[in-house]
Amino acid sequence: MWNLSDIAKSVDEWLNSVMSPTWVLVVEMVVIGVLAIALFAVLGLVLVIMERKVAAYMQIRLGPNRVGPKGMLQSLADTVKLLVKEGLTPAGADKFLFNLAPFIAMITAMLLLAPLAFAKDFQIWDLNIGVLYITAVSSLSVIGILMAGWSSNNKYSLLGAMRSGAQIVSYELSAGLAIMTVVILTGSLQMSEIVKSQADGWWLFKGHIPAIISFVIFIIAVTAETNRAPFDLAEAESELTAGFHTEYSGMKFALFFLAEYINVFIVCAVGATLFLGGWMPFHIGNWEGFNHVMDYIPSSIWFFGKTFFLIFVIMWFRWTFPRLRIDQLLNLEWKYLLPISMLNILVVTLIAIKGWHF
Repeated sequence: MWNLSDIAKSVDEWLNSVMSPTWVLVVEMVVIGVLAIALFAVLGLVLVIMERKVAAYMQIRLGPNRVGPKGMLQSLADTVKLLVKEGLTPAGADKFLFNLAPFIAMITAMLLLAPLAFAKDFQIWDLNIGVLYITAVSSLSVIGILMAGWSSNNKYSLLGAMRSGAQIVSYELSAGLAIMTVVILTGSLQMSEIVKSQADGWWLFKGHIPAIISFVIFIIAVTAETNRAPFDLAEAESELTAGFHTEYSGMKFALFFLAEYINVFIVCAVGATLFLGGWMPFHIGNWEGFNHVMDYIPSSIWFFGKTFFLIFVIMWFRWTFPRLRIDQLLNLEWKYLLPISMLNILVVTLIAIKGWHF
Protein backbone atom coordinates (compact mmCIF):
# COMPACT_ATOMS: atom_id res chain seq x y z
CA MET A 1 0.00 0.00 0.00
CA TRP A 2 1.12 3.54 -0.69
CA ASN A 3 1.64 5.63 2.45
CA LEU A 4 3.36 8.72 3.81
CA SER A 5 5.84 6.82 5.98
CA ASP A 6 8.50 6.78 3.24
CA ILE A 7 8.59 10.58 3.17
CA ALA A 8 8.85 10.74 6.97
CA LYS A 9 11.67 8.16 7.02
CA SER A 10 13.57 10.00 4.27
CA VAL A 11 13.37 13.30 6.18
CA ASP A 12 14.46 11.58 9.41
CA GLU A 13 17.45 9.91 7.70
CA TRP A 14 18.51 13.20 6.09
CA LEU A 15 18.31 15.10 9.39
CA ASN A 16 20.33 12.39 11.17
CA SER A 17 23.02 12.69 8.51
CA VAL A 18 23.50 16.45 9.00
CA MET A 19 23.02 17.05 12.75
CA SER A 20 23.18 15.46 16.19
CA PRO A 21 20.33 13.33 17.57
CA THR A 22 19.31 16.06 20.03
CA TRP A 23 18.93 18.65 17.29
CA VAL A 24 17.14 16.10 15.10
CA LEU A 25 14.54 15.66 17.86
CA VAL A 26 14.13 19.44 18.28
CA VAL A 27 13.81 20.07 14.53
CA GLU A 28 11.33 17.21 14.08
CA MET A 29 9.18 18.50 16.95
CA VAL A 30 9.15 22.00 15.40
CA VAL A 31 8.27 20.58 11.98
CA ILE A 32 5.45 18.49 13.47
CA GLY A 33 4.11 21.56 15.31
CA VAL A 34 4.16 23.66 12.13
CA LEU A 35 2.46 20.89 10.15
CA ALA A 36 -0.22 20.51 12.85
CA ILE A 37 -0.94 24.27 12.75
CA ALA A 38 -1.06 24.14 8.93
CA LEU A 39 -3.46 21.18 9.09
CA PHE A 40 -5.69 23.13 11.50
CA ALA A 41 -5.74 26.14 9.18
CA VAL A 42 -6.59 24.06 6.10
CA LEU A 43 -9.23 22.01 7.95
CA GLY A 44 -10.84 25.18 9.26
CA LEU A 45 -11.17 26.61 5.75
CA VAL A 46 -12.39 23.34 4.25
CA LEU A 47 -14.89 22.41 6.99
CA VAL A 48 -16.51 25.87 7.14
CA ILE A 49 -17.19 25.94 3.39
CA MET A 50 -18.29 22.29 3.55
CA GLU A 51 -20.75 23.12 6.34
CA ARG A 52 -22.25 26.00 4.37
CA LYS A 53 -22.47 24.02 1.13
CA VAL A 54 -24.07 21.02 2.88
CA ALA A 55 -26.58 23.34 4.56
CA ALA A 56 -27.38 24.99 1.24
CA TYR A 57 -27.84 21.62 -0.49
CA MET A 58 -30.21 20.35 2.22
CA GLN A 59 -32.23 23.59 2.12
CA ILE A 60 -32.35 23.60 -1.71
CA ARG A 61 -30.36 26.81 -2.17
CA LEU A 62 -26.95 27.81 -3.53
CA GLY A 63 -25.01 28.84 -0.44
CA PRO A 64 -21.80 30.91 -0.85
CA ASN A 65 -21.39 31.69 -4.56
CA ARG A 66 -19.63 35.05 -4.83
CA VAL A 67 -16.02 34.77 -3.59
CA GLY A 68 -13.93 32.53 -5.84
CA PRO A 69 -15.18 29.74 -8.12
CA LYS A 70 -18.61 28.64 -6.83
CA GLY A 71 -17.92 30.48 -3.57
CA MET A 72 -15.05 28.20 -2.55
CA LEU A 73 -12.94 31.11 -1.25
CA GLN A 74 -15.66 32.41 1.08
CA SER A 75 -13.91 30.86 4.12
CA LEU A 76 -10.72 32.74 3.19
CA ALA A 77 -12.66 36.02 3.01
CA ASP A 78 -14.21 35.31 6.44
CA THR A 79 -10.73 34.63 7.86
CA VAL A 80 -9.42 37.96 6.57
CA LYS A 81 -12.47 39.69 8.10
CA LEU A 82 -11.77 38.14 11.52
CA LEU A 83 -8.07 39.01 11.30
CA VAL A 84 -8.76 42.74 10.85
CA LYS A 85 -11.50 42.91 13.49
CA GLU A 86 -10.59 44.44 16.83
CA GLY A 87 -10.47 42.07 19.78
CA LEU A 88 -12.35 43.62 22.71
CA THR A 89 -12.11 42.68 26.39
CA PRO A 90 -15.11 43.59 28.63
CA ALA A 91 -14.35 46.07 31.40
CA GLY A 92 -15.37 43.72 34.23
CA ALA A 93 -13.75 40.59 32.80
CA ASP A 94 -10.84 38.65 34.29
CA LYS A 95 -8.42 39.67 31.53
CA PHE A 96 -5.88 36.87 32.00
CA LEU A 97 -8.41 34.01 31.96
CA PHE A 98 -10.49 35.73 29.28
CA ASN A 99 -7.49 35.83 26.93
CA LEU A 100 -6.24 32.36 27.94
CA ALA A 101 -9.52 30.46 27.33
CA PRO A 102 -9.39 30.38 23.47
CA PHE A 103 -5.81 29.05 23.60
CA ILE A 104 -6.83 26.29 26.04
CA ALA A 105 -9.48 25.19 23.53
CA MET A 106 -6.94 25.10 20.67
CA ILE A 107 -4.15 23.44 22.69
CA THR A 108 -6.51 20.65 23.75
CA ALA A 109 -7.46 20.04 20.11
CA MET A 110 -3.79 20.00 19.09
CA LEU A 111 -2.87 17.46 21.79
CA LEU A 112 -5.51 15.09 20.46
CA LEU A 113 -3.74 14.81 17.10
CA ALA A 114 -0.84 12.86 18.63
CA PRO A 115 -2.13 9.23 18.57
CA LEU A 116 -4.15 9.51 15.34
CA ALA A 117 -2.81 7.37 12.48
CA PHE A 118 -3.30 9.51 9.34
CA ALA A 119 -1.88 6.76 7.10
CA LYS A 120 -0.02 3.48 7.41
CA ASP A 121 2.95 3.91 9.82
CA PHE A 122 2.29 7.67 9.87
CA GLN A 123 1.34 9.15 13.23
CA ILE A 124 2.92 11.58 15.66
CA TRP A 125 3.04 9.26 18.69
CA ASP A 126 2.05 5.60 18.69
CA LEU A 127 1.14 5.61 22.36
CA ASN A 128 0.36 2.22 23.91
CA ILE A 129 -2.59 3.77 25.77
CA GLY A 130 -3.77 5.90 22.84
CA VAL A 131 -7.51 5.40 23.48
CA LEU A 132 -7.15 6.30 27.16
CA TYR A 133 -5.06 9.36 26.19
CA ILE A 134 -7.78 10.59 23.80
CA THR A 135 -10.61 10.15 26.31
CA ALA A 136 -8.59 11.88 29.06
CA VAL A 137 -7.36 14.86 27.02
CA SER A 138 -10.68 15.44 25.26
CA SER A 139 -12.33 15.99 28.66
CA LEU A 140 -10.04 19.01 29.18
CA SER A 141 -11.87 20.97 26.46
CA VAL A 142 -14.61 21.85 28.93
CA ILE A 143 -12.06 23.79 31.02
CA GLY A 144 -11.58 26.34 28.23
CA ILE A 145 -15.34 26.73 27.85
CA LEU A 146 -15.96 27.17 31.58
CA MET A 147 -13.04 29.57 31.78
CA ALA A 148 -14.45 31.67 28.91
CA GLY A 149 -17.94 31.77 30.39
CA TRP A 150 -16.89 32.69 33.91
CA SER A 151 -14.18 35.22 33.01
CA SER A 152 -16.46 37.17 30.61
CA ASN A 153 -18.47 38.61 33.56
CA ASN A 154 -21.65 38.02 31.55
CA LYS A 155 -24.61 36.00 32.84
CA TYR A 156 -25.43 34.63 29.38
CA SER A 157 -21.85 33.48 28.89
CA LEU A 158 -21.82 31.83 32.33
CA LEU A 159 -25.14 30.05 31.65
CA GLY A 160 -23.83 28.77 28.33
CA ALA A 161 -20.60 27.56 29.94
CA MET A 162 -22.44 25.75 32.76
CA ARG A 163 -24.74 24.08 30.25
CA SER A 164 -21.74 22.97 28.24
CA GLY A 165 -20.06 21.57 31.34
CA ALA A 166 -23.11 19.48 32.24
CA GLN A 167 -23.51 18.34 28.65
CA ILE A 168 -19.90 17.32 28.04
CA VAL A 169 -19.50 15.53 31.38
CA SER A 170 -22.76 13.62 30.78
CA TYR A 171 -22.12 12.51 27.20
CA GLU A 172 -18.49 11.60 27.89
CA LEU A 173 -19.80 8.53 29.72
CA SER A 174 -21.66 7.12 26.71
CA ALA A 175 -18.83 8.03 24.32
CA GLY A 176 -16.31 6.32 26.61
CA LEU A 177 -18.41 3.15 26.91
CA ALA A 178 -18.87 3.05 23.12
CA ILE A 179 -15.10 3.28 22.68
CA MET A 180 -14.62 0.52 25.28
CA THR A 181 -16.60 -1.82 23.03
CA VAL A 182 -13.82 -1.76 20.42
CA VAL A 183 -11.12 -1.97 23.13
CA ILE A 184 -12.73 -5.15 24.49
CA LEU A 185 -12.99 -6.70 21.03
CA THR A 186 -9.40 -5.73 20.14
CA GLY A 187 -7.74 -6.35 23.49
CA SER A 188 -5.56 -3.25 23.09
CA LEU A 189 -5.62 0.49 23.82
CA GLN A 190 -3.03 1.21 21.10
CA MET A 191 -4.48 2.93 18.03
CA SER A 192 -2.14 1.15 15.58
CA GLU A 193 -3.11 -2.24 17.03
CA ILE A 194 -6.80 -1.39 16.75
CA VAL A 195 -6.33 -0.53 13.07
CA LYS A 196 -4.32 -3.73 12.40
CA SER A 197 -7.03 -5.83 14.05
CA GLN A 198 -9.38 -4.69 11.26
CA ALA A 199 -7.23 -6.01 8.38
CA ASP A 200 -9.82 -8.71 7.66
CA GLY A 201 -12.87 -6.50 8.28
CA TRP A 202 -13.93 -3.36 10.12
CA TRP A 203 -15.25 -3.72 13.67
CA LEU A 204 -18.52 -2.10 12.62
CA PHE A 205 -19.22 -5.29 10.65
CA LYS A 206 -17.16 -7.87 12.58
CA GLY A 207 -18.58 -6.98 15.99
CA HIS A 208 -22.19 -7.89 15.16
CA ILE A 209 -25.15 -5.83 16.42
CA PRO A 210 -23.42 -4.58 19.64
CA ALA A 211 -20.72 -2.87 17.52
CA ILE A 212 -23.40 -1.15 15.42
CA ILE A 213 -25.18 0.00 18.60
CA SER A 214 -21.89 1.33 19.97
CA PHE A 215 -21.20 3.17 16.71
CA VAL A 216 -24.61 4.88 16.75
CA ILE A 217 -24.21 5.85 20.42
CA PHE A 218 -20.68 7.13 19.73
CA ILE A 219 -21.86 9.39 16.89
CA ILE A 220 -24.71 10.81 19.01
CA ALA A 221 -22.46 11.32 22.05
CA VAL A 222 -19.60 13.05 20.22
CA THR A 223 -22.09 15.30 18.43
CA ALA A 224 -23.23 16.42 21.88
CA GLU A 225 -19.65 16.66 23.20
CA THR A 226 -18.64 19.02 20.41
CA ASN A 227 -21.68 21.25 21.09
CA ARG A 228 -23.08 20.65 17.62
CA ALA A 229 -26.78 20.97 16.78
CA PRO A 230 -29.18 19.53 17.80
CA PHE A 231 -27.17 19.58 21.05
CA ASP A 232 -25.84 23.17 20.81
CA LEU A 233 -27.40 24.31 24.09
CA ALA A 234 -24.10 25.92 25.13
CA GLU A 235 -24.36 28.52 22.37
CA ALA A 236 -28.08 28.61 21.67
CA GLU A 237 -28.36 31.87 19.72
CA SER A 238 -32.08 32.25 20.33
CA GLU A 239 -31.63 32.06 24.12
CA LEU A 240 -28.06 32.92 25.09
CA THR A 241 -26.87 35.19 22.24
CA ALA A 242 -24.01 32.74 21.35
CA GLY A 243 -23.45 31.47 24.90
CA PHE A 244 -19.96 31.18 26.33
CA HIS A 245 -18.28 33.21 23.56
CA THR A 246 -20.77 36.11 23.53
CA GLU A 247 -18.09 38.61 24.57
CA TYR A 248 -15.40 37.36 22.17
CA SER A 249 -14.54 39.04 18.87
CA GLY A 250 -11.76 39.04 16.30
CA MET A 251 -9.16 36.29 16.47
CA LYS A 252 -10.21 35.11 19.94
CA PHE A 253 -13.65 34.30 18.58
CA ALA A 254 -12.00 32.73 15.52
CA LEU A 255 -10.00 30.38 17.78
CA PHE A 256 -13.18 29.09 19.45
CA PHE A 257 -14.84 28.79 16.05
CA LEU A 258 -11.87 26.89 14.66
CA ALA A 259 -11.58 24.66 17.76
CA GLU A 260 -15.18 23.49 17.26
CA TYR A 261 -14.51 22.32 13.71
CA ILE A 262 -11.15 20.77 14.63
CA ASN A 263 -12.84 18.84 17.45
CA VAL A 264 -15.45 17.59 14.98
CA PHE A 265 -12.64 16.37 12.72
CA ILE A 266 -10.84 14.66 15.63
CA VAL A 267 -13.89 12.81 17.00
CA CYS A 268 -14.78 11.67 13.47
CA ALA A 269 -11.16 10.54 12.94
CA VAL A 270 -11.36 8.56 16.19
CA GLY A 271 -14.69 7.03 15.11
CA ALA A 272 -13.24 6.13 11.71
CA THR A 273 -10.20 4.54 13.38
CA LEU A 274 -12.13 2.50 15.93
CA PHE A 275 -15.14 1.36 13.91
CA LEU A 276 -14.23 1.79 10.22
CA GLY A 277 -10.63 0.58 10.16
CA GLY A 278 -8.85 3.96 10.06
CA TRP A 279 -6.39 3.94 7.16
CA MET A 280 -7.08 0.23 6.51
CA PRO A 281 -8.67 -0.48 3.10
CA PHE A 282 -12.00 -2.26 2.87
CA HIS A 283 -11.22 -5.98 2.81
CA ILE A 284 -13.66 -8.89 2.58
CA GLY A 285 -12.42 -12.19 4.02
CA ASN A 286 -10.53 -14.25 1.43
CA TRP A 287 -11.53 -12.20 -1.63
CA GLU A 288 -7.91 -11.81 -2.76
CA GLY A 289 -8.68 -10.04 -6.05
CA PHE A 290 -11.06 -7.50 -4.47
CA ASN A 291 -8.72 -6.89 -1.52
CA HIS A 292 -5.77 -6.36 -3.87
CA VAL A 293 -7.68 -3.70 -5.82
CA MET A 294 -8.61 -1.93 -2.57
CA ASP A 295 -4.92 -1.89 -1.56
CA TYR A 296 -4.10 0.33 -4.55
CA ILE A 297 -5.99 3.23 -2.95
CA PRO A 298 -3.51 5.16 -0.71
CA SER A 299 -4.03 4.63 3.02
CA SER A 300 -4.28 8.38 3.66
CA ILE A 301 -7.19 8.59 1.19
CA TRP A 302 -9.01 5.84 3.11
CA PHE A 303 -8.47 7.65 6.42
CA PHE A 304 -9.60 11.09 5.27
CA GLY A 305 -12.45 9.64 3.20
CA LYS A 306 -13.93 7.82 6.19
CA THR A 307 -13.38 10.83 8.46
CA PHE A 308 -15.09 13.25 6.09
CA PHE A 309 -17.98 10.82 5.63
CA LEU A 310 -18.60 10.92 9.40
CA ILE A 311 -18.23 14.73 9.37
CA PHE A 312 -20.93 14.84 6.70
CA VAL A 313 -23.20 12.68 8.91
CA ILE A 314 -22.73 15.09 11.85
CA MET A 315 -23.49 18.06 9.55
CA TRP A 316 -26.54 16.15 8.31
CA PHE A 317 -27.78 15.98 11.92
CA ARG A 318 -27.55 19.76 12.25
CA TRP A 319 -29.85 20.47 9.32
CA THR A 320 -32.29 17.65 10.06
CA PHE A 321 -33.20 17.75 13.76
CA PRO A 322 -34.49 20.65 15.87
CA ARG A 323 -32.55 21.76 18.93
CA LEU A 324 -33.32 19.85 22.14
CA ARG A 325 -34.23 21.50 25.42
CA ILE A 326 -31.70 21.05 28.23
CA ASP A 327 -33.99 18.59 30.07
CA GLN A 328 -34.49 16.54 26.89
CA LEU A 329 -30.74 16.53 26.27
CA LEU A 330 -29.92 15.20 29.74
CA ASN A 331 -32.82 12.71 29.70
CA LEU A 332 -31.51 11.27 26.43
CA GLU A 333 -28.14 10.59 28.04
CA TRP A 334 -29.02 9.44 31.55
CA LYS A 335 -32.28 7.55 30.84
CA TYR A 336 -31.51 6.03 27.45
CA LEU A 337 -27.95 6.15 26.08
CA LEU A 338 -26.10 5.32 29.31
CA PRO A 339 -28.24 2.27 30.29
CA ILE A 340 -28.09 0.96 26.70
CA SER A 341 -24.30 1.47 26.66
CA MET A 342 -23.84 -0.41 29.95
CA LEU A 343 -25.97 -3.34 28.76
CA ASN A 344 -24.15 -3.30 25.42
CA ILE A 345 -20.77 -3.56 27.19
CA LEU A 346 -21.93 -6.77 28.89
CA VAL A 347 -23.03 -8.28 25.57
CA VAL A 348 -19.75 -7.29 23.87
CA THR A 349 -17.75 -8.80 26.74
CA LEU A 350 -19.63 -12.07 26.31
CA ILE A 351 -18.98 -12.01 22.54
CA ALA A 352 -15.26 -11.33 23.11
CA ILE A 353 -14.90 -14.09 25.72
CA LYS A 354 -16.72 -16.65 23.57
CA GLY A 355 -14.95 -15.50 20.40
CA TRP A 356 -18.24 -15.10 18.53
CA HIS A 357 -17.08 -12.10 16.49
CA PHE A 358 -15.89 -12.66 12.90
